[in-house]
Amino acid sequence: MAEVVLFHHLQGLTDGVLALAGELRAGGHPVHTPDLFGGQHPASIDEGAALLQRIGSEVVSERADRAVAGRPAGLVYAGVSFGAGQAQRLAQTRPGARGALLYESCLPVSGEWAIGPWPGGVPVQIHGMDKDPFFALEGDIDAARELVETAGPELAELFVYPGDRHLFTDSSLPSYDADAAALVVRRSLGFLDRAG
Repeated sequence: MAEVVLFHHLQGLTDGVLALAGELRAGGHPVHTPDLFGGQHPASIDEGAALLQRIGSEVVSERADRAVAGRPAGLVYAGVSFGAGQAQRLAQTRPGARGALLYESCLPVSGEWAIGPWPGGVPVQIHGMDKDPFFALEGDIDAARELVETAGPELAELFVYPGDRHLFTDSSLPSYDADAAALVVRRSLGFLDRAG
């Protein structure tokens, strides 16, 4: 059993994010779903980005920090898109991470925009679509490949799915891809079983 904290994307803690958490929970893993937007559900990614700007990135990161502050070390940090950035930050900076599940986003682990190097011994699994305008075309897939190369294949896995949808794992949005999302869940449960 692995304890998971799953962070939502820019459209908030949607029913689809909660459903994803439920599927991981059904595999025997406790999953916590903090709401970093205080119950707000922007209608689009652009509206979510505007909301994030109004709230402030630092405030949202502080909310994520508070969400895990009372929890023991040994968490698996997971996140969808924007939430994957929070998950990756915590996996890289909070001691004792058991792993990270990064859905549809990955931050650099080297260079000017990097949080820092990937911590030794922490497994990570990254999922995204090969023509997703955000994941594939804005550099996240390159960051993911670098992370896999840096951490090594025994710790890091990158799964790329055919398609051009962003937020394809969220069953409450039109971008949902049921077949790809089912494979994401299956692979994630395998990861969590090994991390547990």
